[in-house]
Amino acid sequence: MKKSLFLLAILACTFESFAQWTNHYPKVDGFGHHVYLEGFELPVLNSGPNYPAISPDGSTIAFSAKGWLWLMDTKSKIAKRITSSGGMDSRPQWSADGKFIVFIRDSGDDTGIYKINSETLSETMVIDEAVLELDPSFSVSGDILFTSAKNGPLNIWKHSETGGTQPITRDRGVQRKAYALSDGSVVYLAKGGSNRIVRQMNNGEISILAEDWITSQTDLAVSPDERYIAYTWPQDDDYELRLMDINIPSSNILLTKSDGLPMAPAFSPDGQWIYYSETNSQERTELKRISLNGGKPELYMPSKWDWNTPTGKITLKTSVDGNPAPVRMSVTDSNGHPIIPEEGAVRFDGQNGMVFFYADKEITLEMPAGDGSVTIVQGFETTAKTESFTTKAGENSTVAMDLNRIWSAVANGWYSGDNHFHLNYGGTYQLDTEDLVLPMKGEQLDVGFPLLANLHNRFLEQDLWGQEYTKGPMIFYGQEVRSHFLGHLGLIGTSELFWPWIWGPGYQVYGTDDRLNSEVLHFAQDKGGLAGYVHPVADKDPFTEEGMTGIPVSLVADGVLGEADWLEVACLWTDEIGTGTLWHQFLNLGIPMAASAGSDVMTDYYHTMAVGATRVYVRPDGILSKEYYLKALKEGRSFVSNGPMIEFEVNGMRPGDVLGSGGNKVSWTLDIHSPVPCEKVEILVNGEVVVSKKGFVEAGSHSYKGKISVPENGWISARVYGGTTVWPVMDSYPFAESSPVWISSPGTADPEAARAAAVKLLDALNAAEVMLKNRYGDNPVENNLKQFGKAREKLNTLIEAK
Repeated sequence: MKKSLFLLAILACTFESFAQWTNHYPKVDGFGHHVYLEGFELPVLNSGPNYPAISPDGSTIAFSAKGWLWLMDTKSKIAKRITSSGGMDSRPQWSADGKFIVFIRDSGDDTGIYKINSETLSETMVIDEAVLELDPSFSVSGDILFTSAKNGPLNIWKHSETGGTQPITRDRGVQRKAYALSDGSVVYLAKGGSNRIVRQMNNGEISILAEDWITSQTDLAVSPDERYIAYTWPQDDDYELRLMDINIPSSNILLTKSDGLPMAPAFSPDGQWIYYSETNSQERTELKRISLNGGKPELYMPSKWDWNTPTGKITLKTSVDGNPAPVRMSVTDSNGHPIIPEEGAVRFDGQNGMVFFYADKEITLEMPAGDGSVTIVQGFETTAKTESFTTKAGENSTVAMDLNRIWSAVANGWYSGDNHFHLNYGGTYQLDTEDLVLPMKGEQLDVGFPLLANLHNRFLEQDLWGQEYTKGPMIFYGQEVRSHFLGHLGLIGTSELFWPWIWGPGYQVYGTDDRLNSEVLHFAQDKGGLAGYVHPVADKDPFTEEGMTGIPVSLVADGVLGEADWLEVACLWTDEIGTGTLWHQFLNLGIPMAASAGSDVMTDYYHTMAVGATRVYVRPDGILSKEYYLKALKEGRSFVSNGPMIEFEVNGMRPGDVLGSGGNKVSWTLDIHSPVPCEKVEILVNGEVVVSKKGFVEAGSHSYKGKISVPENGWISARVYGGTTVWPVMDSYPFAESSPVWISSPGTADPEAARAAAVKLLDALNAAEVMLKNRYGDNPVENNLKQFGKAREKLNTLIEAK
């Protein structure tokens, strides 16, 4: 496989060249953000059987497990490993004569199409260019259909030994999982915008067989007689396995809900059984099958696993400062192939290109005998440690690894929280609240607010509302209200759900609603919680002409009017410098908008970063509780971070405190405790950099101090940013910023700073109003325009003040 340079580019990038996480695998045209493409379309890695494919004679089932291909004899049910490369192999499909299996090989930063002789096990590379290639299948004639982004979008292509390679589809978006039928037509999945379609194309004519919104894990299989399509389809929080008559697509039935997440269907060669995979409660995939006629699903697991090579076991014991402790872990063999546990969720860090999981103090893994490597880290308080080891055939070796804590946040009165992530959001796991406990411990994360959210017209996880976990890390459910392009809102600490969850252009039922985001913000406050805007700014400079079009449409008006409790300054999918720049303008108006942080990871994905990858640290008055956590967040006794941890004081006052008076010189100190090097250290007064120092080239604790002159009113903060991204950091560049130390009282403003901020925000407000009117078209928006008018009046008053 051609080795992509993309990983090296990421590891070398600084804040100057990368504004936010965008993509790890080669970019596909038509996707501004790869998080959903990589989460929905690419193969997943699991220890159990996945992506089954039955041989034409019915004697053997090919599947993927542990990142390799295996063949299971249907009589003995013994599964034998048939690939052994460093890549992750998956989605096998048989040739019509049963001699070859074609499959995807995933290197961790690119994919390619390979085939293997089912008898000799000799491999051949079919297509492997520096673009994504997915989902190969054989036609009866021996041609290979596959998906490729060679022309930009993910189109379906045909590869022939004699006729070369040419595209079959040329649409935008995604087309994949193609089946060539005997009449010359092709059945495949298509994704454009938010909808997913099962299509059939015959002589250029396209017919729609099934369609819905954001059917993230939809997959299909065509029966051997080409009469039926078995396909997975969403229903509320779960998925179903359905059966369709291909000639009468409206005639479809529910075969089974199974345990709620049936995936990757495949027909037996006689057409009487449909096999599929499904994760169990331990997040391990299981192979199942159900009769074409329906009935109860059967578990169809291997009786024995033949690795086709000697194996050994490695027991890894982990501790922090000598005390046994859970950690984030990544293990590879001598080929660089990930080694994963038999149970538990496995994930892929799309920033650093590493497969990872969590180990609770001790874990034993089986792997091919030979050399291996393990990397561990715990949260932001330790630096990552890597050790090599060797396993011997038939033996169990042990490696003990101890991490040293750089600094203890809790010992110094600080507690970390992720105020915005999602438990189950269209991925391949079905997680419970308790499934968050080990990852949060492994990330040294004290508080988590998973947010209930919609997948277009499906309102997920309502049965979880009101659940709490307080036995170790604290977990409380919040809500993300998505008024579409008006801006997404996060609600935490509320006692009720807000309805509707969605409205605005792009949604079917409430698409023309002239509803204010501020209604949601007031609701949260009335129900005992806090609310603010999530993932707000993608660009490093939000006040360029292009940057202003990326600010959520209602954010400036609501921010200027003091409606929002907080702004999500740190988030994986937006830019911290850019969001911070916008946040500073609200502070300069004298609006004490709190800084929040949330990773926005979808924990049920394989392709996702760690919960707590971006987080806020708060300093509560009393012992940690939901009440004191929210109070400290609201009062700005905090800093946000994606790695570095900071202690900032001005004349002994910390973030959220008040100096008492300004107009003189003050002393400041800044202690930085960072697991990674950082490039820049800055002190800001009313958003302007007044001290800029070089950062540090070694992880650890570093102290800075000095004196600055401050005006009569306003605020002071400190930030550190820039540098190479390595574990534990999973964002595009290291970053931390403190909340303000207020100069005279909370919410005071320097007149000149306020006037300059008002000019910038007025430009952004005007740009937002243009977008509002254009998107709503002829539909009335009097309520929103009235809100904009109030904000404009306030800004003009500040601009005209003398």
